[in-house]
Amino acid sequence: MADRPYVLLSAAMSADGYLDDASATRLVLSGEADLDRVDELRAGSDAILVGAQTIRADNPRLLVRSRAWRERRAAQGLPENPRRVTLTRSGHLDPAARFFAATGEPPLVYAPAAAAGELSARLGTAATVVPCEPRLAGVLADLAGRGVGRLMVEGGASVLAQFLAAGLADELTLAIAPVFVADPAAPRLLAGARPEGRITLAAVTRAGDMAVLRYLPQTGRSLAHCGE
Repeated sequence: MADRPYVLLSAAMSADGYLDDASATRLVLSGEADLDRVDELRAGSDAILVGAQTIRADNPRLLVRSRAWRERRAAQGLPENPRRVTLTRSGHLDPAARFFAATGEPPLVYAPAAAAGELSARLGTAATVVPCEPRLAGVLADLAGRGVGRLMVEGGASVLAQFLAAGLADELTLAIAPVFVADPAAPRLLAGARPEGRITLAAVTRAGDMAVLRYLPQTGRSLAHCGE
C-alpha cells in the first residue's frame, strides 16, 4: 500500500490570480464547460478534500453532478460520489452545512485532539472525526489506510498552499477565467505561501472560454500543518 494517495490540486482563478472577490457572495469563475471538466475529475477520485473555511464560506456539497459519471462509478462497485474530507484546527463547523447533509458515506473531519472530542459530539453520525497530528503527511497516511488512492483537493487558498509548500502535490490544475478581480482584499491563489522551485507545465487545454493549465510540481517529504 502506498504511504499516501496521489494528490491532485484543482482551482479556478481570475486572470490576475484571485480565487474569489471580497464580497459576501461567492464569485463563480467557472463556466459550464469547466464545471463539466471538474465533475469528471471528481468522478475519477476516491475522495475530495476542502478546508473548513471553504465549508464555512461556500457551503459546498462536493458531489458528482453528472448522472452518467455516478452510474459509471456504481458499475465499478464504487460509491456514486467520492468520500468528502475536511481539515479544521478550530473545530468551528456547522452540522447543518451541506457538506454534512449530502448522501453517501459520512465525511471525514481531521481535527486536533484538543478539538476532536467536542466536535465529534456536536456532529454525531453526520461525520467521522479523526484526531490528527498537526501535519498533512499524517492525514494522507490515514487516508491511504482507508483505501483512498487518489485525492482531489479543491481549496481553499490556505489548504492549496499547504500542499504545495509541503511538496505533497502530484498535480496542479488551474483553470483561468477571462475576468479580472483586482481587489487586494480578495483571496489569492496561495495565500502568501512561497513553494520552492519551478513546476513543470504538462498540458494546456481549453474549457469553454477558460484556459486550463496542468502542472506537475516537484514532490517531496517536507511537512506542513493541517487545517483551517
